[in-house]
Amino acid sequence: MERFIVSARKYRPQQFDSVLGQDHITTTLKNSIRNQQLAHAFLFCGPRGVGKTTCARILAKTINCEQPTAAGEACNSCSSCTSFNEGASMNYFELDAASNNSVDDIRQLTEQVRFAPQAGRYKVYVIDEVHMLSASAFNAFLKTLEEPPPYAIFILATTEKHKILPTILSRCQLFDFKRITTEDTVAHLEKIAQQEQVKAERAALQLIAQKSEGCLRDALSLFDKIVSFSNGNLLYATTLEHLNILDADYYFRLLSMMQQQDLSGMIRLYDEINSKGFEGDSVLNGLAEFFRNLLVCKDPQAIALLDTVENFKQQYSQTATTVTAAYLVSALQLISEAEINYRSARNKRLHVEMALIKLAYLQQALTIVADGPGLVKKKIADASLAFKISPIRLYTNGAVTPTPASEQKASVATTPVPEQKPVQSPASELPSARLVIETPRLSALDKIRQQFKHQGSEVGQRSGHTLESASLNAAWIQYTEQLRLERNPAAQPFEAARLRVSDGSSFEVVTTNNIEQKFIEQERNTLFQFLQQQLQVIGLKFTVLVEEPAGHQPTAEGMLSSKEQFQELVKQYPLVQELKDRLRLELDY
Repeated sequence: MERFIVSARKYRPQQFDSVLGQDHITTTLKNSIRNQQLAHAFLFCGPRGVGKTTCARILAKTINCEQPTAAGEACNSCSSCTSFNEGASMNYFELDAASNNSVDDIRQLTEQVRFAPQAGRYKVYVIDEVHMLSASAFNAFLKTLEEPPPYAIFILATTEKHKILPTILSRCQLFDFKRITTEDTVAHLEKIAQQEQVKAERAALQLIAQKSEGCLRDALSLFDKIVSFSNGNLLYATTLEHLNILDADYYFRLLSMMQQQDLSGMIRLYDEINSKGFEGDSVLNGLAEFFRNLLVCKDPQAIALLDTVENFKQQYSQTATTVTAAYLVSALQLISEAEINYRSARNKRLHVEMALIKLAYLQQALTIVADGPGLVKKKIADASLAFKISPIRLYTNGAVTPTPASEQKASVATTPVPEQKPVQSPASELPSARLVIETPRLSALDKIRQQFKHQGSEVGQRSGHTLESASLNAAWIQYTEQLRLERNPAAQPFEAARLRVSDGSSFEVVTTNNIEQKFIEQERNTLFQFLQQQLQVIGLKFTVLVEEPAGHQPTAEGMLSSKEQFQELVKQYPLVQELKDRLRLELDY
């Protein structure tokens, strides 16, 4: 019975031309050998399993070959090449720095460098995983690496270049290896399958190549394992089962249910996925990759970046036409947040199900509206709110609108700026949408001062009335009726407030608690304009005060708790409870 050799060793390249996916490095090395311009130290950097050690061994064999070819390759037939292939070369030394990383190991290596080769021209020292050397070992190696004997060549290999000292980097020629592409890996696997007489579907090989993530050694290991599992018949279905990969067909079905808002179907399909042993984080990760592929398919120029099985490429292109780019971007953001919070979630299954439900209603929550040259993402308000939202005041067309009364620092209102048409920003706008406020020019302030100075003089010429209690109460009742018709919750605080005239141009609004004061303060600007129009009083101003009713004594129990305060607030203003129910708020008592 023949001894089994894994494919990663059996099909290890023996010449530069057979190295896969590293043409930029193999060409440079062959030219250096052919022109006899070899450096004394090389540093091979790159991910695992892409050919760093393989290239180091080929270089060591080629430079000692007795009859190299014109292209700079080893002949593989001379005594030097034969001994090297059999592992008996006296001019090749390989050190694993992961387990030999001390100063003594490096000193032993430098002692060997002093002896010239008995046969051949060069002695080659390969130090694999060189980043594992200690700082002391690096320092002990510096002098030998900078000025080695003419017959000594050092080849350092590492997967983490950033951990190597700059003094080492400056003494070496750097070669950066790149990941093997999926196409190259699939072609290499097809060639091996043909030589091994293995029946393999191309879709199965593409799955193996994607799972290896550019590491050819991992791809060959997976290939050997699945060939043993399938008894030499490599099928797409068995590869999916063995690699524990969720088929893309599940994600297409999930997207179809999301578009139809079929919540029960989504939950049942996720239960089926969960019963197959797939963890929630792998489902979220696969769903993110699925939406990423759909987003890539939206642009014909980027469709080359689609890394998936050929069987699904056409389906991806067709499905991409049924969803918008804004939906895909928002879905990716939502899935990213779900992945971040997955580890801290106690009920992980419910966490994933909630993410799926949000994705189902995401399309309903988004609408794309034109905003100049670009697109802005906004959220649709399903119903009117039970409270009034103060608009955001912006500088527009040289005029400035005031900020909401709840944000003003002073409680006394003098003649304010007339309210312009506000530019509103929805309170429920998604995080990805941004509000841009333009900064006004300084000259606009002078225009505002002149404008309202002129308006003030016109008011003075037009009216000279003084403030009277009867006319003030009548105007106050009229404004309260307007609020009640608008179903504004501020109507009740306005009705309960007491008015107290201070002098001919000012009065006080007396309330019994801070909540009533805030409701009246919210209406300060519109109330001021209404009273100014009704009473025609020059320099009208008012303040809102809080005075507890006479005889009011605190309860014996002391201050109310947060829950009791909320219950009292609901009794006084029932719309607060309606607001809590509509927004589905959870109160932290």
